[in-house]
Amino acid sequence: VTTNHSKKSYGYVTADDAKVFDISPRFGGYVTKLYANKIYKHVKRGEALVTLYSPEVYKAKEDYLNSFKYTQGSKNRGMLKSAKLKLELLGVSAGEIKQVIRKKKVSKNTTIYATTSGYIFTKNITNGSAFNAKTKLFEIVNLDEVWVEAKVFEEDLEWLNETKSFEVTVKSSAQTYKATSSLLYPNLNPKKATLSLRLRLQNAENKLFPGMYASIISKDRAKEYLTLPQSAIIRKNRKFYAFMLGEYEGEYEPREVFVKPLNNEIYIIKSGLNAGDEVVNNALFMMDSDAQINGLY
Repeated sequence: VTTNHSKKSYGYVTADDAKVFDISPRFGGYVTKLYANKIYKHVKRGEALVTLYSPEVYKAKEDYLNSFKYTQGSKNRGMLKSAKLKLELLGVSAGEIKQVIRKKKVSKNTTIYATTSGYIFTKNITNGSAFNAKTKLFEIVNLDEVWVEAKVFEEDLEWLNETKSFEVTVKSSAQTYKATSSLLYPNLNPKKATLSLRLRLQNAENKLFPGMYASIISKDRAKEYLTLPQSAIIRKNRKFYAFMLGEYEGEYEPREVFVKPLNNEIYIIKSGLNAGDEVVNNALFMMDSDAQINGLY
């Protein structure tokens, strides 16, 4: 039979670290209008999160406008470039910088926009809040791709080297997810003798959320095996036997075989039999046969 082995393990869905974004302004200020006003709200890239007043940004915009007026008609634009660069380094959006020149007027307020689509996992401000530079206002988590972290035992390392595919399921969905890549963390938990295996899953519909319990089926490459159903094998004194058909009707010969479970119903025959050998399908029936009575096994 041509088939593959499979193993089942368990783990949890977690966010992809590379898709977690902090919104931490490079300036201090005061919140004047909060749009992302609910925890776990979903926002789209470019969507306004908060409008605020920052004395530092306001002054930088004034300097930029004054530089523009001063350098009009002049070939020396260094002052204007420096003033614009300061706004860019403060994190002011390109659209807001353009408006300063277009309207020839400086707005007291500035707006911060979402740098990615995702869910607001952390919100540290409310309407009217004051904050300092480098304060984390929001944490946005994009869940278009997620990780599943599974625990595997040290003795499974050889198995993982042969594993070619991973299938992941969760209780909340009938969908089976295929892992696109995997990473084994090089860190063994000495108390539990386990390693962490990280799988990456596509989650475009955002049906998988951090914390979900996941079942993982790992499979190796399909190979051709010589197999027998477990009913054709009997175990006695820590050895395994199959009963071959003898030369005459009703004659059976016990043959020691070396086996490995393929699944709950089938053994792989590692040695002791060859393809084409005829054996009795129900080895338990042979317990009362002449072969056992005569102590042949």
